[in-house]
This record gives sequence, structure tokens and C-alpha cells, in this order.
Amino acid sequence: MENPIVRVEHLYHRYTSSRWAIEDINFQIDDAGVVGLLGSNGAGKSTTMNIICGVMRQTAGEVYIGGINTLKEPVKARKLIGFLPQKPPLYPDLTVDEYLRFCAEIQWMDKKKIKSAIAAAEERCGITHMKDRLLRNLSGGYQQRVGLAQAILHDPKFVVLDEPTNGLDPNQILEVRQLIKDIAVDRTVMLSTHILSEVQATCSSIKMIEHGRVVFSGSTEDFDNYIEPNTLYLEFDQLPEMDELMKLPGIKRAEALDNHGVRLWYDGERGTIKQVMREAVSRGWDMIELRKEKSSMEAVFAKLSGK
Repeated sequence: MENPIVRVEHLYHRYTSSRWAIEDINFQIDDAGVVGLLGSNGAGKSTTMNIICGVMRQTAGEVYIGGINTLKEPVKARKLIGFLPQKPPLYPDLTVDEYLRFCAEIQWMDKKKIKSAIAAAEERCGITHMKDRLLRNLSGGYQQRVGLAQAILHDPKFVVLDEPTNGLDPNQILEVRQLIKDIAVDRTVMLSTHILSEVQATCSSIKMIEHGRVVFSGSTEDFDNYIEPNTLYLEFDQLPEMDELMKLPGIKRAEALDNHGVRLWYDGERGTIKQVMREAVSRGWDMIELRKEKSSMEAVFAKLSGK
């Protein structure tokens, strides 16, 4: 059986003798794609991320990258990891080409492969035309692209990105999001961010850490549906009387909205939704939309974080 890309087992860490920063963290990542790492400030998210990347040594527990123990074989494990911190580690007086060559050399890449690897990373990140420019003269969006290029330069299996769209304008954010998705086609990307819309737009699954423990591990869809709101949104050409809607079986409350819309609170049963559709047809209400609403990611995040 093939080893998972990432496996974290009973991970503990504390900075003082009295308080655990993280406690008994367990999860694994099996597939390529983008995984969101969420958590409030001080929840233990950054500690976990830094330990996984080999930046920090844990108090207890094991981390495996591609089946390699990061404590027993740290150099071998780190060859499988690409890391982009929140602030890209750039040297402003180097050109893009010079900087990526430096990054390749500190990764101990085969010297015969460095030139082609740099060209491939530059092309994938859309910075080939900037290769002779000094890093200090690049915009924030292009500096972020260079940071992504150094993270994938050595063709790692696992790439960790800490707040990769921080400080970018809306157009740059869309470009970097698409770039992250492209990178994740053939490798795993862990994306750490406080921007929940970023997770929703980019990630296929989520790990959430609060109070030093994993409080959620699953798909983005599972996260969206973690709180069941039990509300329906309906839109009509002509809005029916609220009293008529309240008489429908399983309906607890009705609220008129703008644009001929209405929100119905119901008993959560699938049969109630079918009954609403049947009644709308039989009474000629000209319903043009019916959908089951989801809780916002903010509401789910607040519930999981105990706030």
C-alpha cells in the first residue's frame, strides 16, 4: 500500500513547561489537491505547520512525508517539501534567475538539472519574462509568484503556503488562486489562511485546529454543511401570501425577502422539500427557484472555535 503524502501522529509541542501549544494532533493527507489549514490566532496552526515543514522540532509525536520520518531522516524528508512563508524569503538585489539558482543550490539539486528546473518553474508561475529583473523592482503579485516558483523548483510532493494572497489586489488574488490550483494538479498543497473565502474558492478539504487540537477534518462540502440551518430559499414571479406558505406541512416560519424571494424555516425533512415543490406547482405559484441554504463558513468557523 502506498504511503500517504502526509501523516501526522500524536503530535505535541509546548514552548513552556506549563502549557501545550498543540496536543495529540492526528491526521493524514492521501491525495493531490489543495488542503486548507484553518485556526484562530494562537490555536496552534502555525506551530503545526512549522513542525511539518521541519522549521521546528516537536516535543513529541511523529510526522511522515511520503513515508519518511522527518526526525529520523530530516534532509530526505525536506527534499519532498516546498515552503512559502507569509513573507516570501526574497533577496531584493538578485534577479529572478539568480535567486532561483540560489534556491536550487541550497536544495542540493543536481547541477545538471538546475537550468531546466528554473525554466520550468518560471514558465509555470508566469515569470519567464521577468527572469532578468531585480526582485526589488517586481510588484507584490510577481514577488509572490517568485516565492511560489522557489517552493516548487525542486519538484516536491508537498507544498505549504502560508497566507499566499496576503497584501495582493483583487486581480492578483485571482491569478495566484488559479496558479495554486494548477500547482496542486500533481501534488498536495496545504494552504494556511485566515480568509475563509480563500478556502472556499481554492481548497477541496479542510483541517481546522483550535485550542491545540484538531476540531475538523474533512471535505470543504462537509465543512459547509457542518451546521444544518434547515432553511429554504424560494423565489417566485409573484410572491404568495405568507399565511399560505405557513400552512404548508413542516414549515415553521416564513420571511419575505427582496426580489420576490422568501426564506422558509422547516423541519429538516426531505419530504417537506418535496411537498413544498408539489404545492407550488398545484397552486400555480410560478416558483422559479428553490434551494436548500447552507451556513456561512464564518458561522461554522465560529462554532468550531467555540466563539
